[in-house]
Amino acid sequence: MPDQPHAPQPPLFTWEFAADPYPAYAWLREHAPVHRTTLPSGVDAWLVTRYADARQALADARLSKNPAHHSEQAHRSGRVGIPGERQADLMTHLLNIDPPDHTRLRRLVSKAFTPRRVAEFEPRVREITDRLIDSFAGRGEADLIHEFAFPLPIYAICDLLGVPAEDQDDLRDWAGMMIRHVGGKRGGVGRAVKQIRGYLADLIHRKRADLGDDLISGLIRASDHGEHLSENEAAAMAFILLFAGFETTINLIGNGMYALLRSPDQRTLLQESLGRGESGLLETGVEELLRYDGPVELATWRFATAPLAIGGVEIPVGDPVLVVLAAADRDPARFSAENTLDLARSDNPHLGFGHGIHYCIGAPLARLEGQRAIGSLLTRLPDVRLAADPAELRWRGGLIMRGLRDLPVSFTPR
Repeated sequence: MPDQPHAPQPPLFTWEFAADPYPAYAWLREHAPVHRTTLPSGVDAWLVTRYADARQALADARLSKNPAHHSEQAHRSGRVGIPGERQADLMTHLLNIDPPDHTRLRRLVSKAFTPRRVAEFEPRVREITDRLIDSFAGRGEADLIHEFAFPLPIYAICDLLGVPAEDQDDLRDWAGMMIRHVGGKRGGVGRAVKQIRGYLADLIHRKRADLGDDLISGLIRASDHGEHLSENEAAAMAFILLFAGFETTINLIGNGMYALLRSPDQRTLLQESLGRGESGLLETGVEELLRYDGPVELATWRFATAPLAIGGVEIPVGDPVLVVLAAADRDPARFSAENTLDLARSDNPHLGFGHGIHYCIGAPLARLEGQRAIGSLLTRLPDVRLAADPAELRWRGGLIMRGLRDLPVSFTPR
């Protein structure tokens, strides 16, 4: 009997794809698990979609994070990496460097994200969460992206970095420019990056005269085997912690609440658990939301520094490789009922925060913010419901992150 022809490859990177990329990723996993494609920016790159291949690629030292191993022109024009980071002299951060520099800088920054430090930060996260909910609870309606998921991590990361309270709204505005322009006019992101860079340079200069217990002060005074961070390194590290820290958490909260609002049985189980004062289902639930529709769709850029094979496919030197976390985390070869949201899922080694030496350094803080945000919303606004047709919602453009532009909800005023 002749083989049956399989369905044609679904289109990638369209607006329809952005709304629900999972059927296309399922097709790639089955028919072209390591797939070379032309991205919307015009760059050709390999997409890795199976879980086992993804874990291998994320931990493979032959895949460098340094854009110097790819086309200089592609990076200079902003077609790979974060637009504007080169022009703003913000290249030396954890997403762009390899060992030994990566090892040195990560060791210094990791001191801010120990379990003890994150636990000490919990009351501040709870305070910000409650204040934001207070601001709209009496109205009976809100946009959970703009009024909640966006400002919460901005204020939290600003506090962690040591940004004075009177400056935090400026950082919020510049961060908003970056979010609004990602996937659109790249100049808008570049302008916001330049403004943030100028602010950070001034803040570092001010803090040198008055060091505190915040992360920027720690970066200034940090020394590793007698080698101090340069000002550029300190500014780049502060920048990437701000950029990666806020956008990831926005999407974790937004995507997570959207999934729960569309899964009433799971949402009810979680609310009942919270009502009993239990935290276990909230903790496993946030991990499942990271797997089911996580905030980072594709891991950040990697470039082959030597010939290598992924999933039996040869990757030439210099080629970009993008690991599709969203596809790997719904691989039926690793996850049972992969398209089902199961907040109690216990066997859940998802890749939502990456894998290997570039595993997200801010994961403990993101988990804390996700748990406090979702737990507080479901407790304080128990009848919160989606106030829009899902088909009308729009997802932000861009390659790496996955998140809603807005999430309108309604509820009984409180």
